[in-house]
Amino acid sequence: MPRAFWVVIAIGAVFALARFSEAFLVLKAQTEGLALALIPLVFVWMNLVYALAATPAGILSDRIGRVNVLLCGLLALVAADLALAFVPGLGGVVVGVGLWGLYLGLSQGPLSALVADTAPPDLRGTAFGLFNLVSGVALLVASVLAGWLWSEAGPTATFSAGAAFSGLAILIVVFGLKPAPKPAP
Repeated sequence: MPRAFWVVIAIGAVFALARFSEAFLVLKAQTEGLALALIPLVFVWMNLVYALAATPAGILSDRIGRVNVLLCGLLALVAADLALAFVPGLGGVVVGVGLWGLYLGLSQGPLSALVADTAPPDLRGTAFGLFNLVSGVALLVASVLAGWLWSEAGPTATFSAGAAFSGLAILIVVFGLKPAPKPAP
């Protein structure tokens, strides 16, 4: 596999470290007083924003490049983590979860496209398998770390760590991936 593929793998792993399990969104909503019967609304809101953002993000990715859209997604994740860490009340949860959905809409398509773009055509299946393996292990590690942070220092520390990992992912994207030339119209 070429170097660019391994950079994408590193980005996927750091993305997983930054985002950890969405169960922490539910915990945050409960901590801020959301009634147990309304907890499914956290996932409805996140997935609604994700669904609304995904197609425009794909179109934008084709126009301005995958790396640029990916960077926008990472900025949305930093904003989501900071909102969840520092904006009190259910308003902070609504903003943070919405931004988390925006991050998913802006990042998941371009990440998959980058895997396909950087893998040799005859190894794309293997490339997606490796990408998902590494991302899954990183997500597990991130969720264990997030759980430990939550129990030891609370939600602010958990989401602040997510913002820090998102910042690390931004640095990897900026310095590790060269944006592809803008496609001809």
